[in-house]
Amino acid sequence: MAYPFDAQALLPLLKLDLGITADMFDSRLAARINTAMERITAMGITLADTPGDQDLVLMYAAWLWRSRVDQAPMGRMLQLGINNRLFGGAPTVEVQP
Repeated sequence: MAYPFDAQALLPLLKLDLGITADMFDSRLAARINTAMERITAMGITLADTPGDQDLVLMYAAWLWRSRVDQAPMGRMLQLGINNRLFGGAPTVEVQP
């Protein structure tokens, strides 16, 4: 399935969020981004090329990375973001004729 984001394009933002400067984890972090997009899509959310959906993917990928160590539950902000997308529908884009 094609996603609106390329994992390599989101990688620097995820590394910044996680405080990672080394390149040695790049392939594993990119895999977390792809997994985040797969899991969000499996929930029934159609990702769009919007800043909000980009943030949702990054939050989910960061949670996947952090939870591998401490098994922390999904944070409230991430849960709310997913619920807002699930129950709020797809982002609306106004098209000018």
